[in-house]
Amino acid sequence: MCLKNFIFVTLILLFIQNSFSQRNFDHYNRLGLTAGFSLYDIITSDFNTKQSNGFTAGFTTRGAFRNNFDLIYGLDFFSNTIEIFGRDANNSLETQFIDYKLQGVQIKFLGSYNIIKHHLSLEFGPVLNVSGKMKVNSSQFEEYILDGYNTLKASNIEKVSPVNFHVMGGITGGLESFRLSAKYQYGVTNMFNGLNDDGLEKDNFKGNSSTIIFALVVYF
Repeated sequence: MCLKNFIFVTLILLFIQNSFSQRNFDHYNRLGLTAGFSLYDIITSDFNTKQSNGFTAGFTTRGAFRNNFDLIYGLDFFSNTIEIFGRDANNSLETQFIDYKLQGVQIKFLGSYNIIKHHLSLEFGPVLNVSGKMKVNSSQFEEYILDGYNTLKASNIEKVSPVNFHVMGGITGGLESFRLSAKYQYGVTNMFNGLNDDGLEKDNFKGNSSTIIFALVVYF
């Protein structure tokens, strides 16, 4: 499924869910817009990485489910950066962290336990992540050799796995129409699995994403 179709189908599912919620839980169902700042890293022993930042924005819907629980559906667009250490192929003394950018979309389906209804809740659940390549931010660093390798270039590791599953948990607080949140997201699947069939210097790359997200949601 191409990215445009993926987004279209997701928006249709969000609309259907919202209509269903209004018929069944019309005492509380809200649509909202969300935007946030992220701290992104990759947990791996294969590369020397450095946490960097990014942003996220999207749509969300929250509906009462049962007792103190709400259900949250959302579609988020994200752009994250990560730094990986490397050296100039022509001058081994010229070393630095190389910026990569990773963009894509996420579908999240979260359960929310209300500590204080409409004001404070714990949220947790699965996230489906669909992304493009992890691109080197500047072409001048594409030929750099990555730390710990003899021939592996910065551009050789751009083809990360496009589909990954994450788990998310965190806390959200605020008013009924405006909330702030702090959440942690961990990639349970190997995002470097897409590199393992490319005949690179090694063939068992492994890495799991690690993201801290601070966000705000405005409900309508």
